[in-house]
Amino acid sequence: MRWLLLAAAAACIIGGATKAFAQEGARPAVRVSRASGTAVRIDGKLDDAAWHRTDSIANLTQVEPRSGAATPFRTVTRVIATDDALIIGIRADDPDPSGIVAFTRARDGSLDNEDHLKIVLDTDLDGRSGYVFAVNPNGARYDALVARQGEGENASWDAIWEAAAVRTVTGWSVEILIPAKSLLFKKGLTSWGFNIQRRVQRSLEVDRWATPLAQFKVTHVARAGTLDGVPEFDLGRGISVRPSVTMGAGYDARGAALSADASPSLDLTQRLGANTLGSLTVNTDFAETEVDARRTNLTRFSLVFPEKRTFFLEGASTFDFGLGTGDDVRPFFSRTLGLYNGTEVPIQGGLKVNGREGRTYFGALAVHTGDVDTLSTGNTMGVVRVRQSILEQSSVGMIATFGDPLARANARTTGADFTYQTSRFQGDKNFLAGVWALETAREGLTGDRTAIGAMVDYPNDVWDIAATYRRIGESFRPSLGFVPRPGVQAASLNVNFQVRPKIPIGPFRVRSMLHELQTSVVTRLDGRWESFRLFMAPINWRFESGDRFEVNAVPVGERLDKPFTIAEGVTIPAGAYQWTRFRLEQQFANKRPLSAQVTWWFGEFYTGHLNELQVTSSWKPSPLFIIDLNGTVNVGDLPEGQFTQVVMGTRFRLNLSPDLQVTSFVQYDHRSHELTSNSRLRWTFSPAGELFLVYNHNATERDPISKRPGWNFEANRLALKVQYAFRY
Repeated sequence: MRWLLLAAAAACIIGGATKAFAQEGARPAVRVSRASGTAVRIDGKLDDAAWHRTDSIANLTQVEPRSGAATPFRTVTRVIATDDALIIGIRADDPDPSGIVAFTRARDGSLDNEDHLKIVLDTDLDGRSGYVFAVNPNGARYDALVARQGEGENASWDAIWEAAAVRTVTGWSVEILIPAKSLLFKKGLTSWGFNIQRRVQRSLEVDRWATPLAQFKVTHVARAGTLDGVPEFDLGRGISVRPSVTMGAGYDARGAALSADASPSLDLTQRLGANTLGSLTVNTDFAETEVDARRTNLTRFSLVFPEKRTFFLEGASTFDFGLGTGDDVRPFFSRTLGLYNGTEVPIQGGLKVNGREGRTYFGALAVHTGDVDTLSTGNTMGVVRVRQSILEQSSVGMIATFGDPLARANARTTGADFTYQTSRFQGDKNFLAGVWALETAREGLTGDRTAIGAMVDYPNDVWDIAATYRRIGESFRPSLGFVPRPGVQAASLNVNFQVRPKIPIGPFRVRSMLHELQTSVVTRLDGRWESFRLFMAPINWRFESGDRFEVNAVPVGERLDKPFTIAEGVTIPAGAYQWTRFRLEQQFANKRPLSAQVTWWFGEFYTGHLNELQVTSSWKPSPLFIIDLNGTVNVGDLPEGQFTQVVMGTRFRLNLSPDLQVTSFVQYDHRSHELTSNSRLRWTFSPAGELFLVYNHNATERDPISKRPGWNFEANRLALKVQYAFRY
């Protein structure tokens, strides 16, 4: 806490200095027009009379390739408000409509490498949080929450909203309807933060309305314009009731009898004011959730897999903690709730509240789980997070968790964090600095149960510099968190320098040259080194075509206090090891129907050598049908033995419309000799209703008893889930 107070005092001094350097400019503004709920039909055509009486943003400005330059791709934006929704209409002109790049139709598909329009709303006008909505020319919808102080997006969040897009002789156009009930916002506020960004893929152009500067992202909502004349929306009673039913049948194991079941579940939300939402879930079911992608792991430490379950994704950014904690220190990780070592634990019920009151953000979550087989997993667990806004964009907060997945007694974690942030450092630069401290407790934990850390970050277009430090006690093992490596001190310094020279190289022109230097050192608490890594990228060039080429050299060091089994039959003895790895990487532009990225790691590895080949590719013959292929092959040659690891995955996408998709994800793991498939039909039959049909099938390449080759059935399951949200 002494560190936090000193940091807050320093931030006030820095904040004063930053404000002195800042050159404030008036935010661009666009006014909302009022209309009835039937004035606009959401078909993407912009031919309703209401659009002709609406204020407009006449055009955008280039961010890339030439920041501040005019664009040949005119974009006109208009906004209408009804009693209960916001409607956004955009006309995206294109001098050559045949060159529009758009393949995706799926909900929440990746639109980064396609033509698309992205809208950002800061409904609190606080420059700290916001909502992201994006649509491509096929009408594919993407939504997210602004995350990591505007540096990223939480794409797993889903809202109820509508969009339609059409191609025209002059380009394409889109209409977006966002119900007010899908947003949290400050009551009485008549202006919201607003920004719009357009991507033109074939020329790798990015255009933006407010703050078209490359060092800022469109999600830096402190740099957004304003949407003026926002009305007092009718929220009704603020109640949403979403019942669902899941029916399934299958064989849980080889030789098992056919089992079938059906179970209802209920999700209920209640607005506790315009800016606070309470949620209740009963007999929670996640049958529609996509399976995790398999990955190879050549380290001694666990990998992090993302949260995909709907209940935990709503308001997830509220529980983010500590600048620079990343995947190394998570005091709260929602995958500890309802999952244990890959086994699903039934969630019998859960409560959640998240929102804002004045300048205070808060969130609380609690769930009760049931027992699984012989495990004592029946327990009540939860987290509370409070964050107070100070200065212009900074904050100080606390977090507390309680409970344990295995019902171990007296489990808790508490901590505090402070983050200073400004987007006006020396006038127009981003700057962040933060400190945090945590303590955990649980029956049986002794020794140092604390963790502290600090980070200074200067994330800008030309220079991107970040320094972090973490000290993690040997007994810091939070029950509801994730810490892959306790008992260490870790420090890192990353320096990235980017220039845009446009140098002709044969028939090619370079769009950008990124030079990277990333260093990290991990020591024990007594100072003895454990690991080090120096990542160097003297060449990371992106060409005007969208292709990219990278060359890396990476000296690495690892100290093993005990033997490390890296593969079946291959164990590396304890000792200190140092080696150097190299990487060549070629990315072929995603604007083409056939795109790919090929990565080859080679060089030394502990006592021998390791070749690692990674391939990801996508064939998009049409928006109707897309095939993605990814694979990793590791071939190790060490004195202790040779090993080969193969992980492959193929995803087939049949996109019948933006509301109806069929996806099949097939994975093969050479180590376990398993072939698994997850096939899913998703039909959004209304903005508030969805149907999922999911089929899982597992097989092994050889008999686990006789070891004889040949495919053997392991398990399968077919599940149907229907859900619908009733809003009052």
